[in-house]
Amino acid sequence: MKVEEIFAALDMLEKEKGIPQHYMMEKVTQALVNAYKHDHPDAENVIVRVDEEKRTLKMYLQKTVVDEVENPGSEISRADAKAIAGSIGVGETVSIPVDNVDFGRIAAGNGKQIIIQGLKEAERDMVYNQFSSKEHEILTGTVTRIDPRNGNVSLRIGTGTEATDALLSISEQVPGEVLTEGMRCKVYMVEVRRGTRGAQVMVSRTHPGLVKRLFELEVPEIHDGIVEIRNVAREAGSRTKMSVLSRDESIDPIGACVGPKGQRVAAVVDALNGEKIDIIKFSEDPAEYIAAALAPADVVDVWMADDGKGCRVIVPDDQLSLAIGKEGQNARLAARLTGYKIDIKPESYHDEEEDLEETIEDAPAEETSEDAEE
Repeated sequence: MKVEEIFAALDMLEKEKGIPQHYMMEKVTQALVNAYKHDHPDAENVIVRVDEEKRTLKMYLQKTVVDEVENPGSEISRADAKAIAGSIGVGETVSIPVDNVDFGRIAAGNGKQIIIQGLKEAERDMVYNQFSSKEHEILTGTVTRIDPRNGNVSLRIGTGTEATDALLSISEQVPGEVLTEGMRCKVYMVEVRRGTRGAQVMVSRTHPGLVKRLFELEVPEIHDGIVEIRNVAREAGSRTKMSVLSRDESIDPIGACVGPKGQRVAAVVDALNGEKIDIIKFSEDPAEYIAAALAPADVVDVWMADDGKGCRVIVPDDQLSLAIGKEGQNARLAARLTGYKIDIKPESYHDEEEDLEETIEDAPAEETSEDAEE
């Protein structure tokens, strides 16, 4: 065994891949023990002692001292033990140095496999530990491959020894967005999964968290906690609604997000390839919050349902389509943002109900609805 070469190899792994020397040394010692036992089937207790400071590695056979040897693989006579360790009694354990080990071809191959497997496990653990701490953060990746069969995209994220591959599945890609090999793009780190082939980093371009993190990067007030993003509702590639709240009355939360001449929100829109963003002010008053969420449409009135889960919103007749949005998108995002079911009606509908109520109130007793039904 060339101990110097082992330590030199482990030094190189630590520098190039960041794998701790002590971790791989455990795999090396395991490989040495397995290889020795393969060539010496009778050996039962084999140990390897490592001194990283002195850079020494020594193998020993441990045997129990007995008066009469019955199992040579684990026992040694008292006379032979004395020749090795001097004064020693029956029942004690003696460590016998193993020198000039020459492992067989198969044993050496098995040992090599253990080291290779240990190296792979170390790399997987490093990827998992490194990127699991970055969950729900923004990462920048470079497109390395686009699967022609399913459209999934492989990204290279990180640099140097900290780089790894991430998967941007077709379901997490923005509809209509074209990615090409070599392109750099920002992604949201959803999770890191442990798999049989190693840690798998899952990223997204459609997650609402991407919008939130982009604003945190662009708006100092959000980063400092003065302005809080309360909720985000998103239909990736088309439109996002985001509600914000200021913890300082002197700071306008919407103005802070928009920025001077709209620079801050423009930077986020650019990162999202032109996705429209509506920023509204959060309110503890549900009716006020719902009315703001339906922007850019004006709201005349909001009636909250008794169950507290829904509402009816009255808008000017000429803004009904604006409030509902194309294919219902504006109303859908407002409902998602506020958490309420929203029923939108035109103002004329409101007037009709008022007229109907007045008619019932002014009608003679004999013309009530009950009498009419009869």
